[in-house]
Amino acid sequence: MEREGKPSAISEVERAIGEALLRWYETRHRDLPWRRRQDPYAIWVAEAMLQQTRVETVIPYYEQFLARFPTLRDLAAAPLEEVLKAWEGLGYYARARHLHAAARRLMEERGGEFPRTLAEWRRLPGVGPYMAAAILSIAFGQDIVALDGNAIRVLARLFSFDQDPRRASGWRQLQQRAQRLLPAGRAGSFNQALMDLGATLCTPKSPRCSECPLQAFCAAYAQGNPGAFPVRAPRRALPHYDVTAGVIEVDGQVLIAQRPLQGMLGGLWEFPGGKAEPGESLEDCLRRELREELGIEVEVREPLMTLRHAYTHMRITLHVFRCRIRSGAPQPIGCADVRWVPIAELDHYAFPRTDQRIVEWLRQEAPSLLTRWTTDQSQT
Repeated sequence: MEREGKPSAISEVERAIGEALLRWYETRHRDLPWRRRQDPYAIWVAEAMLQQTRVETVIPYYEQFLARFPTLRDLAAAPLEEVLKAWEGLGYYARARHLHAAARRLMEERGGEFPRTLAEWRRLPGVGPYMAAAILSIAFGQDIVALDGNAIRVLARLFSFDQDPRRASGWRQLQQRAQRLLPAGRAGSFNQALMDLGATLCTPKSPRCSECPLQAFCAAYAQGNPGAFPVRAPRRALPHYDVTAGVIEVDGQVLIAQRPLQGMLGGLWEFPGGKAEPGESLEDCLRRELREELGIEVEVREPLMTLRHAYTHMRITLHVFRCRIRSGAPQPIGCADVRWVPIAELDHYAFPRTDQRIVEWLRQEAPSLLTRWTTDQSQT
């Protein structure tokens, strides 16, 4: 009799699924830059960048990032601002902050030695169960299943899995079933094969089932409804907020503020402002935010642009105004830092995507803009 808690031997079907997947991967795998080296650092950087970001987007950032910070030691020694600037445009900036903080911890506490267990990796900032499993399986050859979004979709369809894998209980059950398919000693290839299959054939819409190496084993295909998996609980509608930002220029320099290091977009620079309260006008919002954040009273002048942007958890409309300081000197009261910067030097700072568009506009308009604003100020 099998002892309680001991996993049963895998079936012939389970073994066949793993072998079929690996055969497909041997000839159909994607040639990706992080697969050309076994360096745990390079694999870790790739996995951090690939969170919620498409491979095609990541590749140039990955190559530039490793050229700038080729080793763990280089990353740990770099100032956070330099790391954020290298990450600029890739989004989800907490990933960069966590990667930098974890690199420093590894250098300070372990002398640059990488962890070899799930528990040790999970203690590092920004490392979740998937990333820890991916690094250990790919870089260190440990027999651990790593479930990213692509792998989850493949397995949910393969098993016609009737639970939401985004919930903890559903994820655990799917992980346990996937672990049974894992060929011993081949976890790195197995995990990457699942990722590639989900990215190229078993796509969210219009999966190419006729080309899939697992078609003969796929319960969702047999049922004729692969699009029904993974099961998803209904999503809530994203909230929308009106946000203001002020462009304050004096003698060819504009005022920028650094967001608090902790929290959304932490450590990035922005044109100061904030979210409008219910019933508050945009102009009143901007005056209040600059008073609370920088300790200055401003006159809100003409609108410059309106930008729309969607994050994973909300949508915003950013209303950008030109402002003039009426009283007070800018102080970092509600932000990490504040600086006057020439427009030509704004590229030295890391900005969120919306503020990058303001910077781009300022660069293009700077010659005529500054002449007009200087004339306007002299007449005030």
